Amino acid sequence: MFLHQHPYPPFITENTTKLIVGTLPPPRFSTGEFKEGDVDFCYGSRDGQLWQILNRIFKLNLVFETTDEAVQQRKDFLLKYNIGVCDIVASAERAKIDASDLGMTRIKCRDLVGYLKQYPKIDTLLFTGGNSKNGPEYLFRRHLKDYGLKLNALSDEVPRIHELKFDLEMGVRRIKTVSLIAPSGAANRAVGAIPKYKTLKKKNPEFNTIDFRVLQYAEYF
Repeated sequence: MFLHQHPYPPFITENTTKLIVGTLPPPRFSTGEFKEGDVDFCYGSRDGQLWQILNRIFKLNLVFETTDEAVQQRKDFLLKYNIGVCDIVASAERAKIDASDLGMTRIKCRDLVGYLKQYPKIDTLLFTGGNSKNGPEYLFRRHLKDYGLKLNALSDEVPRIHELKFDLEMGVRRIKTVSLIAPSGAANRAVGAIPKYKTLKKKNPEFNTIDFRVLQYAEYF
């Protein structure tokens, strides 16, 4: 059994307003066995698409390599736009060493609600995946039960949008959650089934699944 521990601490500052929430990077990031093109930072897998998408939206001219420069570029971007990263999984066990969310067992979650209380400017959680088993929204819902909290649906269309309400002495704090399409090749089949994607693809045969994510992510980042 492989103990898959998250290799990166949460990247949050007192000015963070949006928080990217996923699960775990591939196991090689925990063992330091990087592939060419990996970046030693959150969502740094060469097979992932998050930084490709953000690179296009914000015209960042990012480098995709295992260097300090690549890491610093990403940190600078996050700081400039008050975006943080706090994946919900602290550790999990795996019978098979891969990056599958379904393959995680004995999952230990980070205290994401605690971070929300610690950083009061956070008003949006951007889940890099939905409510399928062991996805970030799924695990966040499970985590909320420990606090007697729940998500209230605002929109069931893709991407699904919910609201979390905290009752505080100073009033009610509202945090929006957006369940984005996962920035991974594994989610491409799901993208292909979305009616809006089919319509755009029909209009432009060269339109692809990353193009669709760029349109979706741009609205919320």
